Amino acid sequence: MKTKMMKAIVATGYGAPNVLKLQQVEKPQPKENEVLVKVHANSATTADGMMRTGKPYFGRLMTGLTKPKHAIPGTGFAGIVETVGENVTSFKTGDRVFGETTLGFSTNAEFVAVPENGVILPMPENMSYAEGATYGDGHVTSLNFLKEIAQIKPGQKVLINGASGSLGTAAVQIAKYMGAEVTGVTSTRNVGLVKSLGADHVIDYTKKDFTKVNETYDVVFDTVGKSSFSESKNILTESGLYVSPVLKFSLLLQMMRTSVFSKKKAKFSATGLLKEFELRELFAELLKISKEGKLKTVIDRQYPLEKVAEAHTYIASGHKKGNVVIIVEPEN
Repeated sequence: MKTKMMKAIVATGYGAPNVLKLQQVEKPQPKENEVLVKVHANSATTADGMMRTGKPYFGRLMTGLTKPKHAIPGTGFAGIVETVGENVTSFKTGDRVFGETTLGFSTNAEFVAVPENGVILPMPENMSYAEGATYGDGHVTSLNFLKEIAQIKPGQKVLINGASGSLGTAAVQIAKYMGAEVTGVTSTRNVGLVKSLGADHVIDYTKKDFTKVNETYDVVFDTVGKSSFSESKNILTESGLYVSPVLKFSLLLQMMRTSVFSKKKAKFSATGLLKEFELRELFAELLKISKEGKLKTVIDRQYPLEKVAEAHTYIASGHKKGNVVIIVEPEN
């Protein structure tokens, strides 16, 4: 039988965006418990860029020592079920679905095979494929940090650094939904965007250092890892919390030290390493917030599949607003 092929982006090694090449690869065949999704849109994220470079180096213990274990990058996806394995009962051909492959990667392609009990959910009819493809990045990570790690309570004061990025735009809205008083930190050109998402206060980092303001916060959520606990502890309340999804060795040390010696804490979490059922629960809660009209997806740019390297270059420039989406199959 002739092998069926598909287009996919392949990382030929660790390095600059030019390691990402469009190639013809073997189309995945779903196992008995898998769903084969015809991908309409997938994501390109800051985290994908870190995976591409293989930095920080200790991350290669999970992603591959000398080159990526999974050659096809990308984790977020949205599309239509092409076919299902013989034991699959939750999905059928033609279903609109979206989700996240976590450490399985492989979504920057025309097709992806996902376990039925993985992070794959029916996609609401009023959601576009471009929107659906972004949920596994900023939306899920921000909800995990604000609800599960920081356990925000109504009336608490929350500062979000990087408020105009993928995580930041979601975090501002989610923190407001949870009843917090939100301060967003962003550049001059994105002040209006952050205000429009519901931030009560906005700090323009080109004019003011947020770690030196005369204000205290219950939670500082640094979505971009540009600050540190040491720099931020003076603006934390007595039992305030500094959280960031960007793992640095210094943050690890501060986590260990503050867990024993300080009321003010530093915390990190790798959202992508949560169990599948935990991630599905976060997705379901995000859909509830979205259905209530309290969460909108900010999409900055869209690129065709063959220009994933260009998308990575743009993301690395540090000027991204919200999300960058890869369009494989344009919507009618």
